Amino acid sequence: MVKTSSKKPIGNPTRGKTASNRLRRVDNFILLYEPALLTRTDGLFQHSMFIDLGYGFDARTTLESAERFRRVNPSLPILGVEIDKERVEAALPFADSITHFRHGGFNLPLQSGERVRLIRAFNVLRQYEEKDFAPAYERLAEYVLPGGLMIEGTSNPFGSIWVANLVRKIESGWKFEALVFSTNFRMGFDITDFQTVLPKNHIHHVVAGEPIHNFFEAWKRSAAETAHAKVFGWKQWFIASAESLAAKGFKIDTHKKWLAKGWLILKNGTSAEG
Repeated sequence: MVKTSSKKPIGNPTRGKTASNRLRRVDNFILLYEPALLTRTDGLFQHSMFIDLGYGFDARTTLESAERFRRVNPSLPILGVEIDKERVEAALPFADSITHFRHGGFNLPLQSGERVRLIRAFNVLRQYEEKDFAPAYERLAEYVLPGGLMIEGTSNPFGSIWVANLVRKIESGWKFEALVFSTNFRMGFDITDFQTVLPKNHIHHVVAGEPIHNFFEAWKRSAAETAHAKVFGWKQWFIASAESLAAKGFKIDTHKKWLAKGWLILKNGTSAEG
């Protein structure tokens, strides 16, 4: 059972900078990946919340998500969590009966009986040490219903490029379901752009012998091998490189509904099938 707590929030203040619609592609990905998660009403899911963890210096990302997600579930409870008290106070005028803003950290400030279906934590853990990654994940797992999701990662300042861990809550904790790479192609298509926004558990491991390094080297080879597709546009080149990666044995979801929208989904981590 989740404890209601007034204890000091676990974590450190982030820079808090954001921009309008910075996380729009993150929300749109969730809406396409698993819309049923946002509309579930069975059991404890009926009144369970979406958590926007570390929303920043103003409430815009939480409010933008509320607008998007409530198109499929008008009564979805949403909680924006910030470790900076002044940011919470600034957001409170935007609260209503199903939109909340509370002071907290990785020990989420839930009230008695509240449960969580989805957590979005973007541009938060990148500002921590790698040693803090696993404890933060373990703490957050305590609050999410089995079957729920967390999407956690890093974006560039305008959200045009991002990479995120997609993890599923199971009885024993988190199961890493995928590593998602996202681009809207406004910056073209350069694989090295993704390396700069890797989640904390990967960004320091792009070195020889590490799985994430091997993945990027394979993707760069695939991009070189499919460079002829560039004449048809960045998107077609991106798609061709992803299909080439899949042919090399990497567990890539090659459905066009993902690739044509600039989402490369690497299932179950960074390893090839064999």
